[in-house]
Amino acid sequence: MPTLLRTVVFIIAFGVCINAVCAGDEKSIKKLRDAFVALAPDVDPGEAELVSETAHTASRSLAREYRVVWCAGFQNILINTGKRQRGFCGHYTRDIGKRLRELKVKTLVLHWGAAFAGTLDENNGLVVTARNQAFEDGILMDGWRNGGRLFWCALKDDSAYDLRLHPPRPSYVAKGGPQPGYSGTTAWIEDPLYTAWLQDYKHADKWQWQSAVR
Repeated sequence: MPTLLRTVVFIIAFGVCINAVCAGDEKSIKKLRDAFVALAPDVDPGEAELVSETAHTASRSLAREYRVVWCAGFQNILINTGKRQRGFCGHYTRDIGKRLRELKVKTLVLHWGAAFAGTLDENNGLVVTARNQAFEDGILMDGWRNGGRLFWCALKDDSAYDLRLHPPRPSYVAKGGPQPGYSGTTAWIEDPLYTAWLQDYKHADKWQWQSAVR
């Protein structure tokens, strides 16, 4: 196949892939927006759409910025071997959270969630609730899990971190660390310090996430 023809075929194929990704994101953006609106009667639909679109586009953008080439676990290996600088779960959570902070939402509330914190299974994600709503009743957003394609679901429906299906491994807790304060069936726990950062719209952004394990 001549070089020019191969180039044209590649461009067309690449465009088809991009369009498919965008179409998938568009559907997910709308569904997440509807999930936010369903949290409470006083949630502003326009604000819900803005948060959903920002989270989706930020997650895709960060995957490119982090130079993600495959799955989340492989990215972790690349970081641990010095081939990449960013792309851990906490990096996604921090960087998406920074963009959401800039929206200064009023009818939705941003929270930082951590699952199996302080262990090798640690994951971090953003949780969105309505005002005066419990953390456990919120919507989880995780940019890391699918390598930049935003994963989201009701926090209580996240089967990957359901303690009945995936109990915590013996970890640093067995070495004298604090016992996590799990509530119900989910491993997700709110981190009050990082949540305070997400909800602070007034002060300059100086904070960086640090994993207790990695």
